[in-house]
Amino acid sequence: MNFFDSQCQSGPHTEAQFGVCDDQNHTRAYVDTATQKKWVATVHNPSQHDVFFTAIDKCVMQDADEPNRGRCDGMLTTDRALYLVELKDQRAHWREHAVSQLFSTVEFLHQHHSAELQRFQYKKAFACNKRHPAFVVVQHAEKRRFQRLGFRVDIQATVVVVPATL
Repeated sequence: MNFFDSQCQSGPHTEAQFGVCDDQNHTRAYVDTATQKKWVATVHNPSQHDVFFTAIDKCVMQDADEPNRGRCDGMLTTDRALYLVELKDQRAHWREHAVSQLFSTVEFLHQHHSAELQRFQYKKAFACNKRHPAFVVVQHAEKRRFQRLGFRVDIQATVVVVPATL
């Protein structure tokens, strides 16, 4: 399982703003720069860093791989940051499932790429829902669970790429 497989990547994306989409039709997630109404997550990249998108579900991992474990839709990486994104388009009962998928993906990353994770100064997991794009407070227990593995977790549909000067 290679989360850094170039065959599952697109980019570099250097736009100041772009979206991550999931058409919910059993195909993999992807980056879009033109059709904002399709965006589930909006990526703000004001410094226009090179951002690579990796499709995790349906590329790094196929549906038959690890059938009893969840995985998120994709991963955004820069030279200093790694952002996991789970994309939802549901009205109810989505948060717990999204956070569970993200945590499972963090565990997969640690299992298969613990050395590579060390190069990223910032690691964050985002549960994104186009029907609920505003920030939602994450329970303290969930925050601690992710922090033990070196990640922060947010429930919101906006991913801000960390500037190089921080």
